Amino acid sequence: MSFGDPNNPYGPPQGQPPGYPPQGPPQQPGYGYPTAPQGQPGYGYPQAPPVPHGYGYGVPQEMPGLVKTARVLLFILAGFQFLAGIVIGIAAGAAQDTSNAFGSGDDSSMATGLIIAIALLMLALGSLSIFLGVKFKSGRGGIRVTTIVYASLMILGSLANIVNGGGGSGTFGGVISLAFGGIILSAMISGGAWFNRPRY
Repeated sequence: MSFGDPNNPYGPPQGQPPGYPPQGPPQQPGYGYPTAPQGQPGYGYPQAPPVPHGYGYGVPQEMPGLVKTARVLLFILAGFQFLAGIVIGIAAGAAQDTSNAFGSGDDSSMATGLIIAIALLMLALGSLSIFLGVKFKSGRGGIRVTTIVYASLMILGSLANIVNGGGGSGTFGGVISLAFGGIILSAMISGGAWFNRPRY
């Protein structure tokens, strides 16, 4: 009995009579190794959620907006403090020169020294403002605490100027300084995550 041409590609496989189902391992599920369903999570290691901002949960990578505003205000404040220190120092020197010309230089030297001390204090505060503003980018909690103390003293001085200004330039300067100090203080209170962020 012949089963046809053995070289026919369309015929039954070699060694198997026609009419029989193909022999081989069962193709039913449940035999052998289980196959993972396609497109379903849960196999292997769990996938971690993406890390926000690049550092960790809740840790900002970029300086928050209010902290940026406080930094800009510190630079503006430093400009005013340097300008005030220079103007006060020049005015004190001119007043002393005038007093010396009239022969009363010894009487006014103490007042001139006090005014020059105020000018130097303004220059020192301007330098502190610039230092704090520069350190906002890389500084830690110590810069934040120093800025909080600085802003608090600025607010107290502003309130004293408003009370003692009598509605004049001292009152106006006190209001401006109070606004600056309030914004800087609120930025430092709310910006703790920025200053306490991990450094890599």
